[in-house]
Amino acid sequence: MEYNFREIEKKWREYWIANNVYKVVEDESKPKYYVLDMFPYPSGAGLHVGHPLGYIASDIYSRYKRLQGFNVLHPMGYDAYGLPAEQYAIQTGQHPEVTTKNNIARYREQMDKIGFSYDWSREVRTCEPIYYKWTQWAFIKMFNSYYDNALQKAMPIATLEAAFAANGTEGVQAACGEELSFTAAEWNAKPEKEKQAILLNYRIAYLGDTMVNWCPKLGTVLANDEVSEGLSVRGGYPVEQKVMRQWCLRVSAYAQRLLDGLDEIDWTESLKETQKNWIGRSEGAEMNFKVKDSDLSFTVFTTRADTIYGVTFMVLAPESELTDLLTTDSQRAEVTNYVQATKKKTERERIADRRVTGVFSGSYAINPITEEAIPVWISDYVLAGYGTGAIMAVPAHDSRDYAFAKHFDLPIIPLIEGADVSEESLDAKEGIMMNSPRAGHEIEGGLVLNGLQVKEAIAKTKAYIAEKGIGRVKVNFRLRDAIFSRQRYWGEPFPVYYKDGMPYMLDESKLPLELPEVDKFLPTEQGEPPLGRAKNWVSDEGFPLELCTMPGFAGSSAYYLRYMDPQNTEALVSKKANEYWRNVDLYIGGTEHATGHLIYSRFWNKFLYDLGVACENEPFKKLINQGMIQGRSNFVYRIKETNTFVSLNLKDQYEVTPIHVDVNIVSNDVLDIEAFRNWNPEYKTAEFILEDGKYVCGWAVEKMSKSMFNVVNPDVIVEKFGADTLRLYEMFLGPLEQSKPWDTNGIDGVHRFLRKLWGLFYTNDDQLQVTNEEPSAEELKSLHKLIKKISFDIEHFSFNTSVSAFMICVNELSALKCRKRAILEKLITLLAPFAPHTAEELWHVLGNESTVCDAQWPVCNEAYLVENTATYVVSFNGKARFNIELPADMPAGEVEKMALAHESAAKWVEGKTPKKVIVVPKKIVNIVI
Repeated sequence: MEYNFREIEKKWREYWIANNVYKVVEDESKPKYYVLDMFPYPSGAGLHVGHPLGYIASDIYSRYKRLQGFNVLHPMGYDAYGLPAEQYAIQTGQHPEVTTKNNIARYREQMDKIGFSYDWSREVRTCEPIYYKWTQWAFIKMFNSYYDNALQKAMPIATLEAAFAANGTEGVQAACGEELSFTAAEWNAKPEKEKQAILLNYRIAYLGDTMVNWCPKLGTVLANDEVSEGLSVRGGYPVEQKVMRQWCLRVSAYAQRLLDGLDEIDWTESLKETQKNWIGRSEGAEMNFKVKDSDLSFTVFTTRADTIYGVTFMVLAPESELTDLLTTDSQRAEVTNYVQATKKKTERERIADRRVTGVFSGSYAINPITEEAIPVWISDYVLAGYGTGAIMAVPAHDSRDYAFAKHFDLPIIPLIEGADVSEESLDAKEGIMMNSPRAGHEIEGGLVLNGLQVKEAIAKTKAYIAEKGIGRVKVNFRLRDAIFSRQRYWGEPFPVYYKDGMPYMLDESKLPLELPEVDKFLPTEQGEPPLGRAKNWVSDEGFPLELCTMPGFAGSSAYYLRYMDPQNTEALVSKKANEYWRNVDLYIGGTEHATGHLIYSRFWNKFLYDLGVACENEPFKKLINQGMIQGRSNFVYRIKETNTFVSLNLKDQYEVTPIHVDVNIVSNDVLDIEAFRNWNPEYKTAEFILEDGKYVCGWAVEKMSKSMFNVVNPDVIVEKFGADTLRLYEMFLGPLEQSKPWDTNGIDGVHRFLRKLWGLFYTNDDQLQVTNEEPSAEELKSLHKLIKKISFDIEHFSFNTSVSAFMICVNELSALKCRKRAILEKLITLLAPFAPHTAEELWHVLGNESTVCDAQWPVCNEAYLVENTATYVVSFNGKARFNIELPADMPAGEVEKMALAHESAAKWVEGKTPKKVIVVPKKIVNIVI
């Protein structure tokens, strides 16, 4: 029987569907294992060969765990809301739901061809009401909750209201936007609207004024990763920084728990470090600075309160409310121009930009320790969202403050004995304090730090400012609350209506609030979001509904829970299903989600854990980031001012222009000339200067992109070589977690391996040749060596070396002419996770009636790997002369005798008596003459 991969793969795909082979149900008799892929956004371009890399890896691991006896949940769905579909709808007038469904159908067709073991009965699509009902439900729960800092968990907002009614803010320890103070009597006397406004200061989901990336052309707020160099990634439109009233989630309340949770999970240290830096915990103090000749004051947060004596200027973030308040009339025009220029940069760009810019506000602040007046500047290196949006600058001991001071000729006062700050600042984490205070600037009863070590000085300063009421000791986090509004159409509607200008939640019985139809997907003529075009977009009582929709990460934050129980109409997930599957055992996805998605989903999960909905505190136990498959581009070389193309190794003889060519018409860097002529009308009459009768193309490794014609469609590979070849080859390219170039030059070798494997079962005249004979020791050794290697490699995600091991084993078994069922059946079981179609076919060829997916993973018997003989290299005076094979357990003395007695030894001994013989067991005999 010929290895007809097209027929085989079609046959077993149909079999798996017809027999629900991949359908999974909760089974208490089996241990569970949950493998999850970061689900894709279904773009119109479909999959290229880089996309399935992580999916193939997760599929191998899922199949492996199933063969080990685990009940494996391996689902797939689609992150189906997003700006690309909406922009396409705006351009074409086609409803984004239509294009999204078409794109999903394309993705599904491609994934099915590759043979993934997904349980498609659990598919979720974030754009479907049955799914986003539970995103809306979670939002309502967040709105109706606050974060209790004392209990370190979310609690009902009604509990906080009761506390206000009984005791006002006294004793309340709640995460909030602004520290408020009022009595019970004052609370009880407030009208309903004012109470609701105060509660927004505490709710986990709240309306707040926040700085956003606003794109007027797209008419929506953009996330940082949707902006590059002041322009939108999609469309390249100008983006400005703007304060807008937005729905936000109080992620910052969970900062410490998000930090602590990293100790519970098996992620790479680099990924954990990325999250730690994003959360950005710092211990320090807030200090109050009064504004000179004004009733105004402001606070700054610093981790180094001890450096107060080295403060020579203050800096405000351009977007800070204080900027306008502290700008004097004489400086107003200059400050306004600077603030407008800053609006064109994202926060990420401002952090990365090391250029020094700034403008003087005209105001001075009073140092609370020295009572000196300090100039207040405005600069974009300070961000409003971190700390208080104002800093005390200590140029002697901070590099950015130092650069600023040098640029604007501001004083630099060193605080550490022996510090030389003539050329650069000194990172003063240790040393002995000086100039604290400077000679002649002492204040009676004031703070004295001179002579103290830095750590002692920090502690003393914190105690002093707390005692004097100058400030307070505080832990600060860089982590910001998540902006949760988008002024667009294609997203989850908020279950929110407005009464008297205040937001209220729909009753849960009204969910899902479905996305309405609109006549256009553009903002209204009045500048409202597209939902402003919807007819009767009001609650049952006639109150206006929210016009914004939720952002992309809304639907991806808890999707892993929904996979556990996707058809449940009464709950996001039932208690029974959640307590069985618990959380994800293995999560595979790209590094681009290291901060956004992984922070938000961990936050979302912790909130649901507080509610008792999720039974695990962390959603993803183990996380693997797969690398990127880059494109291997090909080039043809056109002789300038002609339509003639010269082959690679002859191009230096001419003046040529390299041109990208479609890699799909190139094989092993050899161009299909006729296909090239048909590829582009411009080349229809092209002429070619060949080498050895072939046109050889140049190549380079670049990002896989349509513009570089290096996008490889997996359908083409599957059609030409088969899905199993594609699966094996993607793994063979290199380590899973590293980026590597796609290169079709090696795919033939993987395909030949499968044909060679086929040859172990069938003769050249297609006769099955498997026997029931007992295996030989060599055959058992080859098999069990493979079992050990593949088991280790899969557990360590070293799939590339697994493919090499398969090739070695098949070569060994072919050389031994092994045809034995006892060997081949286990070989096929080992191969099943990697090449499931071929394995399923050969499994049934061997007479098995059930699927290979339910076989038993082979166990390595170390006894078969024990070496009975050892090959010794015999050297004379350190130079290897010949080899001998001896029993592995032979004593050193006997080995020495056998080496000297060997017929080849006489030539090198030449009748002399050896001075010394060194025996390295099982390896070397060195005879010193």
